[in-house]
Amino acid sequence: MTTVTTADKEIFARRESEARSYCRSFDTVFTKASGSIMTDAEGHEYIDFLAGCSSLNYGHNDPDMKQALIEHISNDGIAHGLDMYTETKSAFLQSFEENILKPRGMDHKVMMVGPTGTNAVEAAMKLARKVTGRTNIISFTNGFHGMTLGALAATGNEGKRGGAGMDLHGVTRMPYEGAFGDDVDTLSIIEQMLDNPSSGIDAPAAFILEPVQGEGGLNAASKEWIEGIGRLAKKHGALLILDDIQAGIGRTGTFFSFEEMDVEPDLVPMAKSLSGMGLPFAALLVRPQHDVWKPAEHNGTFRGNTHAFVTARVAIEKFWADDAFQKEIETKAAILSEAMHEMAKEIPGAKIKGRGMMMGVDVGSGDLAGDICAEAFRNGLIIETSGAHDEVVKVLAPLTTPVETFRKGLKILLEAAAKQNQMQIAAE
Repeated sequence: MTTVTTADKEIFARRESEARSYCRSFDTVFTKASGSIMTDAEGHEYIDFLAGCSSLNYGHNDPDMKQALIEHISNDGIAHGLDMYTETKSAFLQSFEENILKPRGMDHKVMMVGPTGTNAVEAAMKLARKVTGRTNIISFTNGFHGMTLGALAATGNEGKRGGAGMDLHGVTRMPYEGAFGDDVDTLSIIEQMLDNPSSGIDAPAAFILEPVQGEGGLNAASKEWIEGIGRLAKKHGALLILDDIQAGIGRTGTFFSFEEMDVEPDLVPMAKSLSGMGLPFAALLVRPQHDVWKPAEHNGTFRGNTHAFVTARVAIEKFWADDAFQKEIETKAAILSEAMHEMAKEIPGAKIKGRGMMMGVDVGSGDLAGDICAEAFRNGLIIETSGAHDEVVKVLAPLTTPVETFRKGLKILLEAAAKQNQMQIAAE
C-alpha cells in the first residue's frame, strides 16, 4: 500500500481539479486546528480570520461539540437516516425551538434540505413559486446565493454566473441599497418599477436578499431599507426570503442578522455555522402557512446531517441559552470597528463595510486588497477578499476568538495594510 504524507503538495497539482481556490492564496498544507489557530505541516501557526467563510463562527473543534460527537459515534449513534425520525433530530429541533425560535417570536417550520447553503436557497425559490403560482424572483446587485442553477440565477457575480454555461432565467435584478451611491434612493426606484404596469417586470413570487452581502463586498443594508423591502413584498403579494447563510448565527451580533428589524421573513435559508462545527448542514425556515410541500416533493439523500444535529444542539445550548455570548460578540465587534477605522485612515479613499463581526475595508483595488491579504498570510494571518473586484479586505474571525488573539490578528492586518499601501504609493 502506498503511503502519502500530509505534506505532499504535488498530489494536489497532479490530481485535484483546477476548480480549487482558497489553497492558491494559502499555499501550505494544514494539519490541525483548534479555536482560532490553524497549524500547517511545518508547525507554523496561523490566526484564522476566514473561519471557513463563516462556517466556523464558534472556532475549530469546540471541545464540547467534539466530545458530544465522539460519544455519539462511539455509541453507534445513527450516522445517516435520510429524513427518518431520530433521537438526535428530535433533540436538535427541541433545542432550536426553545432557545432560538420562541424567544424571537418565530413560529417557522424547519425544512431539512441538502447539506449546503445553495440547497436551502433552491428550496426557498421553488417553494415561493409553488405558493404564489408566479415564476419571477427579485434579487439584488452584488448578491450571492449559491452555485447551483436556480441560486446562481439569483447571484450577481459575472464570473460565477458564466460558469453555468447556459442562460439563467426567472430572476429580475434590482439595485441593492447604495448600489448607485448614497444619494440614490434605490427603494423608491424599486417601488416605482413594481407599481408601473408597463415596467416590463413580472409580478414577483419573492424577493431574495442578504441583510449583509458576504461575497458581494460586505454591503450592509439599513434597517429602514430592509423593512421597506418587506413592505413591498407584502404589497405585491410576494414572499420575503432573507438569506442568512453567511450573516447569521451571530455573525452580525445576533443569532439572525435581521432580529432588530420590524420585518417578518417568510423563508430563511440557513447553513454554514448552523452545525456549529463546520459539518455540512443546511435548513430552510418556513412560515407554517407556506409549508405546502407534498411528501418528498423537495428532497435529497443528505437532507439533515445526523452528526450535525448533535453538534448544532450543543452549540445552541452552549452559546444561545442566555445573552452572555451575544454580549461577547458586541465587545469584539467594537474592537473590530476600531481597527477597521484605523485601517481605513491609512488608505486614501478607503471605506468601512459591513457590521458586527462581519466587517472589512474597501481599499479601492482588488490588487491592493490581494496584496494586503498575501502579506498578512506571510505573517501568520489567514484572511480573504470579497466584492465585485475583490476590493474589500474581509474579516470573518471566529466569534469565540480570545480578545488577545483577536488583537494580535488585527495588528498583523494593520501592519500588512500599511506596508502594502506604502509600496503601492512608491510604485506610482
